[in-house]
Parts: sequence; C-alpha cells; structure tokens
Amino acid sequence: MKDGFDHIADRRHWMGVLAKAPEGRAAALLDAAMPRPSFTWLRAPEVGTAMVRGRAGGTGSPFNLGEVTVTRCALSLASGEAGHAYIQGRRKADAEAAALIDALMQTDRAGAVQDAVLDPLEAEAAATKAARAGKAAATKVDFFTMVRGED
Repeated sequence: MKDGFDHIADRRHWMGVLAKAPEGRAAALLDAAMPRPSFTWLRAPEVGTAMVRGRAGGTGSPFNLGEVTVTRCALSLASGEAGHAYIQGRRKADAEAAALIDALMQTDRAGAVQDAVLDPLEAEAAATKAARAGKAAATKVDFFTMVRGED
C-alpha cells in the first residue's frame, strides 16, 4: 500500500469514478495505457440485484425504492493486491476492468493508472456534467414581480 494518503477516501473516490464510467471506457483506457497484468479470481463476475433506498424530500425516513441490477467481482494480482468492483447493469467486462484498476491503484503503478485512466474519466464526466448544466441553463426562466403602480 502507498503511504501518505487517506486510503479510504481516495479509494472511495476512484471506485466511484469507475462505477460511473460509460460502458467499455475504463477498459479501453486501461488497454491503451498498459498490458493487463495476470490475476486470479477471488470472485468471478456475477450479476445480481441490490436494493436502492430513498428518502422523502432527501431528509425523511428511508424507504425501499426498488432493485437495480449490478455486476460484482473481486480479483487478486500476482503481487497480492486485491481489487473489487460493483458496476450497475449487466457489464461483466466493465466490472473486471474496474476491479483490475482498483488493484493496480494499490501498487507502484498507481500514478500511471491515475494519469492514463482515472484522470481522463473524471475529465469526461466533468465535461458531460457541464454540457448537461449548460443545456438546462438555456431553458431557465426568470420570474419577477411587476409593480402595478397602485398603492
């Protein structure tokens, strides 16, 4: 493990980036950056469901909203680092790539993986969010109150 960073917060961040990546994008970036290292499956990719919970008004009592399909897997690199992934949908290849990236981020190749895979994914997500916000801002209506002049 690398020293000098908050392991939990940093790992939570890169796992979130990988979970939100478009289909096939993380795998494509990883394959373009480096050959995939050998690994052994701790848990082969499998599809299942997870319960999604919500809160009324964002602050009310939690309730079960419904189920969502997820793919999960876990693997171990030859050097011993374990990688895990949970990806929404039936995307076994994406789960494998995310778990492999998670494991590589715990090795001395973390900087290269960050630069080649995670930074581009974050930049693409920020661009998509900005485009969506710009499109929404174009439809914004400003309401104002007119003074009728009658007191």
